[in-house]
Amino acid sequence: MKVIFAGTPEFARVAVQSLYAAGFAIPLVLTQPDRPAGRGMKLQASPVRQWAESLHIPVAQPRSLRLDGRFPEDAAAARAAIETAHADVMVVAAYGLILPQWVLDSLHEVNSAGARKLGCLNIHASLLPRWRGAAPIHRAIEAGDAETGVTIMQMDAGLDTGAILLMEKLPIQPTDTTGTLQGRLAALGGRLIVEALELARRSRLKPVTQPAHGVTHAKKIEKTEARVDWRQPVAVIERRIRAFDPFPGAVAQLGPDSIKLWRSQINSEGNPLHKGCGTILSANAEGVQVVAGDGVLTLTELQRAGGKRLPAADFLRGFPMQAGQVFEVPRP
Repeated sequence: MKVIFAGTPEFARVAVQSLYAAGFAIPLVLTQPDRPAGRGMKLQASPVRQWAESLHIPVAQPRSLRLDGRFPEDAAAARAAIETAHADVMVVAAYGLILPQWVLDSLHEVNSAGARKLGCLNIHASLLPRWRGAAPIHRAIEAGDAETGVTIMQMDAGLDTGAILLMEKLPIQPTDTTGTLQGRLAALGGRLIVEALELARRSRLKPVTQPAHGVTHAKKIEKTEARVDWRQPVAVIERRIRAFDPFPGAVAQLGPDSIKLWRSQINSEGNPLHKGCGTILSANAEGVQVVAGDGVLTLTELQRAGGKRLPAADFLRGFPMQAGQVFEVPRP
């Protein structure tokens, strides 16, 4: 079976590596164009491109796949590459581009052996129909979900609306960040897509229509969401700190300094001292205790602009904080 793979970040690299290790032929990889990254903002290839090139697998990096869009020459070149690959299926994982109808149709035609192609299959990091959209891992942690998982889905023209082919649940641990949870989901996604294609080989893959109830949308994470609002409940702030790790990182403003918050724990419910939200109650080796909307949150890992992520004890040696200082509360 020939598989065109479309994906960009580390989550996708794990999936395509799993397919390759399972013996599937990969004649073409689609991935996002190189992006500036790091302090020097040099162009950096995606994890998927780096993996593909290490094995001399052809790579296409169209800026768009829309033949009538801003980059029709990119789309036309991608179409030619897809046609030349003569693949049986396209597997998509965190690609970052919307597949137009011509792509979906091209993978549903009959192949040279007279068998119908399998179309486009998506590895989606949620239990569909919950968390359709761009940021399902972040939003599941932010919402306080007890579990998530991976869905292998038959792609259609909608946003994550296609039929479910395989699904497996995964518990969310109380200390999970987006980074840690993404690693486990990537491994699960790699295993499930191999299982799905093996079932398809034996004509045992049975699509199930997504239920109409329970639909939620995981909108893209914006940097503007990173600012901590200390009026929110402690549990909400604690979850958002974990959800925004490693990107974009929760941010608290203390005077002129923007401080990223990476780890925290709920200290207590209630505000016995009746201090204003954002007020620092204490700052010591155990952490920085801050008043939130319904209790006290202890910050245990912090980072100054241009600095490193540090445990509270190390951070405070270079950036002392005092009881009575107040983190800025964003305006409504």
